Amino acid sequence: MKKLSNLFQNNRTWSDRIHEQDPAFFPALASQQAPEYLWIGCSDSRVPANEIVDLLPGELFVHRNVSNIVVHTDMNCLSVLQYAVEVLKVKHVMVVGHYGCGGVRAALDQRSHGLIDNWLRNIRDVYNKHRALVGPWKDTPAQVDMMCELNAIEQAHNVCNTTIVQDAWARGQELSIHGWVYSLKNGRLTDLEFCAGTPDEVEPELQQAIARIESIRAFS
Repeated sequence: MKKLSNLFQNNRTWSDRIHEQDPAFFPALASQQAPEYLWIGCSDSRVPANEIVDLLPGELFVHRNVSNIVVHTDMNCLSVLQYAVEVLKVKHVMVVGHYGCGGVRAALDQRSHGLIDNWLRNIRDVYNKHRALVGPWKDTPAQVDMMCELNAIEQAHNVCNTTIVQDAWARGQELSIHGWVYSLKNGRLTDLEFCAGTPDEVEPELQQAIARIESIRAFS
């Protein structure tokens, strides 16, 4: 049986390096967790949340799944969201997609992928909602990228409509929900212009974010 000794060696090297740079780092990290941000992102190994926004461990609470989907029946995601909002008191929740997402492409091709098709159906629902904007599916890079943006926006919208976020807003808690997308090609984040901090902002922010995509398409 292989015990992945290389990863343990990597860990020791990393731990020693961090300790040498900052002897107080690990004691401070162990003493508290007080992040202001919850990142809901894709499981893709090329999208490391902390590194992308240059935050240290302990500064960013993270939940990841295939294609950064937020479903109202997903107790895993909702439990993370509840803990982040009600216990950690994060001030920002970012739903972050990434261009070229394999889950988005898989959701819209005509092949069977097994069990995961039930999960990816949520992305197909996003496509069906915005079919007129995206157009007949031809799996072009432009269509894939547009769907990655639309999916992040719609999942951020779903976060806003959870009882967790609605209850937080009702009790006056400071909390903003953001929709972003990340580019693997240049390492840059793009603000998709969805940022809701009250119930009254949710639908206008959704329309603004969709209008941004419509505008970009009109000039492309």
